[in-house]
Amino acid sequence: MNVIYKEESYGIIGICMEIHNYLGHGFSEIVYKDALEIEFRKAEIFYEREKEYEVVYKGIILPHKFYADFVISEEIILEIKGKSQIADADLAQAINYLKVSENKLAIIVNFGETKLNYKRIVL
Repeated sequence: MNVIYKEESYGIIGICMEIHNYLGHGFSEIVYKDALEIEFRKAEIFYEREKEYEVVYKGIILPHKFYADFVISEEIILEIKGKSQIADADLAQAINYLKVSENKLAIIVNFGETKLNYKRIVL
């Protein structure tokens, strides 16, 4: 089986696990995002934080945009959560982000649980 962006995903999840092991769960999402920036810079991983995407409806750009928490190497959307569990709405949001961005992989990482939880969504 061919896993899309296998090595990149492994590296991202590894960094998330390191942060979760160090900080634990219970902080707000922004704390984990700040820690991720430090680790991405240290690992020399190219990323964009809060990358803006336009939503087009029937050829018209809608006034409201969406912002991906992180886009890694212009290929992978990384969404950070800090809640009791990853919800269906989070999965739907990631799928919509993939459609609009035309990327193929999104990873949702939830730092809010006692054990780091993540989901890969592939389009």
